[in-house]
Amino acid sequence: MNDQDFAFLVQMLKKRSGHVLAKDKGYLLDSRLGPIARKEGYDSVAALVSAMRTRPDERLCAAVTEAMTTNETFFFRDRTPFELFKSEVIPHLAANRRPGSTTKIWCAAASTGQEPYSLAMILREEAARLKGIQASILATDISAKVLQKAQAGLYSQFEVQRGLPVQLMVKYFDKQGDLWRIDPTLKQHITFRKFNLLDNFLSLGKFDVVFCRNVLIYFDQPTKADVLARMDKVLAPDGFLFLGAAETVMGLSDAFAPVPGKRGLYVKKQKAASKVA
Repeated sequence: MNDQDFAFLVQMLKKRSGHVLAKDKGYLLDSRLGPIARKEGYDSVAALVSAMRTRPDERLCAAVTEAMTTNETFFFRDRTPFELFKSEVIPHLAANRRPGSTTKIWCAAASTGQEPYSLAMILREEAARLKGIQASILATDISAKVLQKAQAGLYSQFEVQRGLPVQLMVKYFDKQGDLWRIDPTLKQHITFRKFNLLDNFLSLGKFDVVFCRNVLIYFDQPTKADVLARMDKVLAPDGFLFLGAAETVMGLSDAFAPVPGKRGLYVKKQKAASKVA
């Protein structure tokens, strides 16, 4: 692929999704865009991108953006955030929300659904500690394709074996042929919605907890700062923000402070200050 075509691809992805495609990630092009190139009748990814640059096509641009922004996920990925959700967030909600009220959780990059379903399982397991507090989960992603899979709730043997404890697999999944279907009742409190993190968050409402893990790493510094500033506006004053292990608010946002000793967990700065006081 020549420099002009690569520059076009970089600019298009940045404008449409905020993702920054670095030169050292060029190896992803063949694996992610190769199937699209073959389907569209091009003999290479380079030919596909060259055609897109010379003859703009909204359908192809959308397909390429979706393919390049689809990221890997699995149940209870990285463990620590889910342990902190149980040990820090649930006790706080139980103490600070009224029985019968609804806690709102946003999974801002839900991919194929393992993260919101992992949270739904925890909420079901910890229901007694929540003392009648209900929960709703908004699961969003830029990719309609991965959201379709998430909503279907069907996973392969490999997918349910990655990170999912055996006891939860037995309890919340049924075998259907070669696939495993998640308990439909876990879907009752999850809404799946296509959403671009470059868009206005205010239409989504307010949240008590936001999971935005392993997303900011794909953005440049100004976009990261912008996303965090807008997350501040939709997060409750005593809310919690979860970021990925390789992500931070340092140098990007004055609104959030890390919770000491709790990797990846952040609170509003005024809440952190009040705890110190």
